[in-house]
Amino acid sequence: MTTEIVTILDDDSDLQPYELSQLDVLESESIHIFREVTAELERPVLLFSGGKDSVVMLHLAAKAFYPGRVPFPVLHVDTGHNFPEVLEYRDRTVERLGLKLIVAKVQDYIDDGRLVERADGTRNPLQTQPLLDAIAQGRFDAVYGGGRRDEEKARAKERIVSLRDEFGQWDPRNQRPELWDLYNARHRPGEHVRVFPLSNWTELEIWRYIARENIELPSLYYAHERDVFQRDGMWLADGPVSRPREGEEIVRKLVRYRTVGDMSCTGAVESDATDVSGVIAEVAATTLTERGATRADDRLSEAAMEDRKKEGYF
Repeated sequence: MTTEIVTILDDDSDLQPYELSQLDVLESESIHIFREVTAELERPVLLFSGGKDSVVMLHLAAKAFYPGRVPFPVLHVDTGHNFPEVLEYRDRTVERLGLKLIVAKVQDYIDDGRLVERADGTRNPLQTQPLLDAIAQGRFDAVYGGGRRDEEKARAKERIVSLRDEFGQWDPRNQRPELWDLYNARHRPGEHVRVFPLSNWTELEIWRYIARENIELPSLYYAHERDVFQRDGMWLADGPVSRPREGEEIVRKLVRYRTVGDMSCTGAVESDATDVSGVIAEVAATTLTERGATRADDRLSEAAMEDRKKEGYF
């Protein structure tokens, strides 16, 4: 683990080394991003799904503005296929922190014909239009998201502050330099910026921070018994929106989830990690990112994530 060393002067005028751990450095950077962007722009919003990265991001935002409340609302694009454990956690957390929750529902768009159900049943790719509409309706000029560069190659291309045009689209060739931790959030009317306070974190660092800060997570992040079936090398949950096809057998497994998305496209991993320390040991030993191992929506094509980001997805 790397450290940053700062020299301070004590009462006896002796120079004493003061070491910041890697987690302290990352926490400080994320809090700096929240404070700088919130001070510079008028109407920020934070994407909060109840997944581990958005939970850590909200925890950092609460620290950044303590003892005051988080000074912006939270937004969730609800596919209608979310895990019930995650929705319960989302609502309980919002109530505990006294936050305003905005929910954009994919089901509303399907019901009135603005979107059409996909043949494969997954709704994650359908989130883009409800997200863009919610941003426009709320006149949000900064949208905080929990994306990390280690998750996926398209997200590795992102700056911490990423410009979106008047259509909410991302151009990977049109990005601004961020030298000396200076973040340029300027934009023209109709445009907005996406902001990623966790850009430089890794999955392992997220879990180590969860352990250090004693952050509560939805229960499905830890090992539990669940009815699952195997498809494309992943264990998918058996449920009302995720049913086995012919030849796919339902079995009872001890599993946990590394990431949270649509029930119909998010796979579980076999695991006996029932607590944070067990998860940390697993993550430290893995060679696959959580999205690469458990997200079917990222397997639609080699550039699936980048294509969706160009359209306005996070």
